[in-house]
Amino acid sequence: MKIPDRYSLENLLTALKRPSLVLSEANALGTKLNINLQDKLNYPSGTDIPGRDWDNLIILDGCRYDMYAEHCNIEGELEKCRSSGSESWEFLQNNFQGEQHHDTVYVTANPHAPKLDSDTFHAVENLLDEYWDAEHQTVRPEDVADAAIEIYQEYPDKRLIVHFMQPHFPFIGDTGDDLEHKGIDLHREGRESTDAQVWMNLKYNRADKELVWKAYRENLEVVLPHAERVMESIPGKTVITSDHGNLLGERTGPIPARGYGHPRGLHAEELREVPWHVIESSERRSITADPPVNSEDLDSEIVEQRLDNLGYK
Repeated sequence: MKIPDRYSLENLLTALKRPSLVLSEANALGTKLNINLQDKLNYPSGTDIPGRDWDNLIILDGCRYDMYAEHCNIEGELEKCRSSGSESWEFLQNNFQGEQHHDTVYVTANPHAPKLDSDTFHAVENLLDEYWDAEHQTVRPEDVADAAIEIYQEYPDKRLIVHFMQPHFPFIGDTGDDLEHKGIDLHREGRESTDAQVWMNLKYNRADKELVWKAYRENLEVVLPHAERVMESIPGKTVITSDHGNLLGERTGPIPARGYGHPRGLHAEELREVPWHVIESSERRSITADPPVNSEDLDSEIVEQRLDNLGYK
């Protein structure tokens, strides 16, 4: 069995000086074991997103149900639903991959979207190039909202999915601007250091949990007005949901390891319980399916870079 690069003599000596690193590594190994163990258990499947009734589906990336329920004041009927993934690509695969939804247009700031088959939707508007904010290393919610409203004018007879990146890291609120997102300095073969995102820093006790929670909450507060603007600007029945949540050190199972971020294939309430917020409308759109239109392919180097920027690598 190949020993991971991080289990070097240098890191062992560092761990002896900082025992908390040993506990953090034990938690990481426990999480991996839980994923493997849970794969053999019969967990309930997630909500069938395409099969539910909606004209506009707003996805707030990485939004926990409990945080949304506490801080969202948009009128409507809010309930929990179970996501079919604990990270974005798992969510997209389980809901859309291998299927054809030619009555739907997908407007997205998520870097996993280009992995979907080209004929999955009638059209895809990927915002990762033209609307990329280099300073904050994400696509800002106001740009997603502007693009969605414009795209609706072009496709008024299609269901519309609008995928915001917030409240997902990177954090763009006031607290997020002051919060150090990077900094863990574990030596690895061929690399002097890693540019670790915030969940990794939490895992290795390099970030304050209360500050991270505040910055995460602010990201939700930043995106909600723009989600509401989309809802108010585009007619039809709107649902606000999320692809997955986030762990901030909660215990997972069956091994009681603390989890961080949103590992793929992990079943935990904080990851799988997401909002399903229905905003009814007296004005429903007439939806039709048509053959897919050609969407401009996003350069693979840009996709890889955005995955890295957003903490997926």
